[in-house]
Amino acid sequence: MVRPRRIVLVRHGESEGNADDTVYEREPDHALRLTRNGREQAAASGVRLREIFGNETISAYVSPYRRTLQTFRELGLDPRRVRMREEPRLREQDWGNWQDREDVQLQKAYRDAYGHFFYRFAQGESGADVYDRVGSFLESLYRSFEAPDHPQNVLLVTHGLTMRLFCMRWFHWSVAEFESLSNPGNGDFRMLLLGPDGRYRMDRPFERWTTPEPYDLDG
Repeated sequence: MVRPRRIVLVRHGESEGNADDTVYEREPDHALRLTRNGREQAAASGVRLREIFGNETISAYVSPYRRTLQTFRELGLDPRRVRMREEPRLREQDWGNWQDREDVQLQKAYRDAYGHFFYRFAQGESGADVYDRVGSFLESLYRSFEAPDHPQNVLLVTHGLTMRLFCMRWFHWSVAEFESLSNPGNGDFRMLLLGPDGRYRMDRPFERWTTPEPYDLDG
């Protein structure tokens, strides 16, 4: 098995929905574009990633949403060194189809009270649902490591929640740990680095917005 030196997770740059959440009433989530600021964020991350990757090869998996595909393009990676595939299992959490802003805000309040991992949006997904499909993707990813010519790096261009759930699945974090963490900023990335002991470690943690409260405590 050829393990990649790095597994890099990139959140898409700022989208039209990040800048103005009323756009979800007019446009499907998967069709939203990057803003000018989002393109600049992705380009800035591309400068850093090109320095990190150097002349090494990359196996890239990209969510099929427009904003993630645009983010991948703005990274400016050398196409001669990148094998890119769209990966639907890395898509954003499904919040339903056409979204009513007031209803979504109400559901977000319900989610905050119920728990981000378990709350399922009407006609959409829960964090647990996303966790399951990320787990399915990880099984496919592990199998790809068996190829003797597997690239030296894996790149995932995806969404904030999906990034956290990928790491939750990889590192076997608890639900309480997951729920204590914040999404990375738009265009930001995290790296899982292969150590000499054969284990991967994150280059830096996600920020916490609260202290984890284990579910097995009374009260």
